[in-house]
Amino acid sequence: MTALGALGAADAGALDFDLPAHLDADAPPEARGGARHDVRLLVARRADGQVVHHRLTDLPALLAPGDLLVVNTSAMVPAALPATRPDGTVLRAHVSGPLQGQRRWLVELRRPAGPGSEAFGDARAGERLALPGGGRLHLHAPHAPGAGPGSAGASSRLWVATLTLPLPLIAYLRRHGHPIRYRTSGRQWPVDAYQTVFAGVPGSAESPCAGRAFSTRLVTDLVAAGIGVAPLLLHTGVSSPEEGEAPYPERYRVPAATAERVNDARARGHRVVAVGTTVARALETVTHADGVTSDGAGWTDLEITHERGVRALDGLLTGWHEPRSSHLRLLAAVAGRPLLAASYAAALDGGYRWHEFGDLHLILRTAPGGARLR
Repeated sequence: MTALGALGAADAGALDFDLPAHLDADAPPEARGGARHDVRLLVARRADGQVVHHRLTDLPALLAPGDLLVVNTSAMVPAALPATRPDGTVLRAHVSGPLQGQRRWLVELRRPAGPGSEAFGDARAGERLALPGGGRLHLHAPHAPGAGPGSAGASSRLWVATLTLPLPLIAYLRRHGHPIRYRTSGRQWPVDAYQTVFAGVPGSAESPCAGRAFSTRLVTDLVAAGIGVAPLLLHTGVSSPEEGEAPYPERYRVPAATAERVNDARARGHRVVAVGTTVARALETVTHADGVTSDGAGWTDLEITHERGVRALDGLLTGWHEPRSSHLRLLAAVAGRPLLAASYAAALDGGYRWHEFGDLHLILRTAPGGARLR
């Protein structure tokens, strides 16, 4: 029996469970002698409510010719920096990303703990910290999502900050930074271990990890089976595992060619499947209430919930998310609450692995050519 709590009728974020430590995938499959694609895949079908165990290499057979996978081409940067307080205390500064329309950044300060880090809540507005190579970090105010810096209800986890650096940010991070890591045990892997085969544009603080298990061979097999692959871009910030914490604005770009392929696939009765919650967020941002997807670029603060539903997506390929995380509300919009609860119960019972190097979850809302759910 799993320690999976009830999925609340009012909030899919009420999906609660105990995540055993041994289900943490702390190394990529390649470190165990396998290939990137050597992970398990749990398939949840909303049309019939079935949950079935597979391998990721089964994906070409699980989709149908004409179906379209949409992938994120953002590349992860080593966004964790050592930051020293005036009293000599060394922290880790996680550079999440720029603030829209400002020359300031969102930054999270954490306390080093082995190869990872732990929460740190004692930072103060106005504090200045030293960064490697003569860089400086100036904290201005806690970030209040949707309300502007310093507003009531702000959280001290993320800070609005100014970075004064001797190099452009990406070059500086490549010289002095390390991949963001939360786990306090195991090995610290280089940034290349987290990159996806689709990565091309640097800018994500953390990996769009649903695409991490794709290999060149798997992509070739998908294309040979008649399944399309289309790109978009969304730069991810630091993850938001805290209960009740909504996503914050992130930069995205959906090319006109991708929007056209999405519309064409749906018009022909084929399915559009997002590879990752980042892709889902970007696509849904540019898809209108009538289901037509446009190209677009900018910042999205969209939060996809069960109540809002999805407009562009017929499926979602994603990793396994933390208890009570905001991502679960997005998953409930795609899967429906009962199927989502059944999937997580099956994953826990079946020993599926969590986090960046872990197993995957494919949610299909329709059968090939089937009627779309609203």
